Amino acid sequence: MSTYLVFGATGNVGRRVAERLARGGAAVRATSRNPEAAKPPQGVEVITPDLEAPGALDDVDAAFLMWPFHSAEPARPLVDALKRRVRHVVFMTGGGALPGVAPEEQPNPVARWHATVERLIERSGMDWTVLSPSTFMANALWWSTQIKAGDSVRGAFGSLAMTPIHQDDIAAVAVHALTEPGHEGHRYTLTGPEVLTQAEQVRLIGEAIGRPLRWQELTLEQERARLLADPGFPAGFVDELLDGYTTMAAAPRPQVTSAVPDITGAPATTLSAWAAEHAAAFGGARR
Repeated sequence: MSTYLVFGATGNVGRRVAERLARGGAAVRATSRNPEAAKPPQGVEVITPDLEAPGALDDVDAAFLMWPFHSAEPARPLVDALKRRVRHVVFMTGGGALPGVAPEEQPNPVARWHATVERLIERSGMDWTVLSPSTFMANALWWSTQIKAGDSVRGAFGSLAMTPIHQDDIAAVAVHALTEPGHEGHRYTLTGPEVLTQAEQVRLIGEAIGRPLRWQELTLEQERARLLADPGFPAGFVDELLDGYTTMAAAPRPQVTSAVPDITGAPATTLSAWAAEHAAAFGGARR
């Protein structure tokens, strides 16, 4: 039996990948920086991310890798460890990394980190598959405090168009890529089924929880001040986020891709369905 190594066992996508593999009867070893506190799915072994530890890569055939670090510095030793034992890596990139663009020419620091890891994997000699997902639907949970407190969401870039995707759809694609032949050497751009502005996302969340919601537009300066005053938002990420949104707003309108249904055989999840699933987080009743 093949063993699959899953990075980020407690993360939004990694946990779902581990769950899906385990339900399918696979042997799963998942990493967590705090294995003692992790609550893995049944049948999943949790280890630290130290791949040099005895037994860490024993019998591992393929790995799902996402990049949790705020630097590409750990990438080379990690990829070197993987390539000694692992046949295939499925890498979930991020930060808006542009395909075919050198790391030093990427549009922002996060994209540069991810492009650096991607390049190392592609040049490692391992088989590889790259998943490039659009904005996570779960990012809408950032609005939950405002929605619980009132009927409007304040922010900048209300007209910014996105193709939000459910993390479970990403996990489903990852499992297909890990367990089926034919995905090696492919880079898949994953999106949800709709192009939605931030204002439209807020409206759909309101419909899901049975309460009309509206977007209240702020200037860039007002939004920066609001985020910096939010104790739950990392101050070091504020300018990075706003710069990223500025770049996205200047880019062509995003396009929906068919990668999720093509690979999984099931339609991509709508934001309305995701919002109904998470209604309690916004102060509504789950449907």
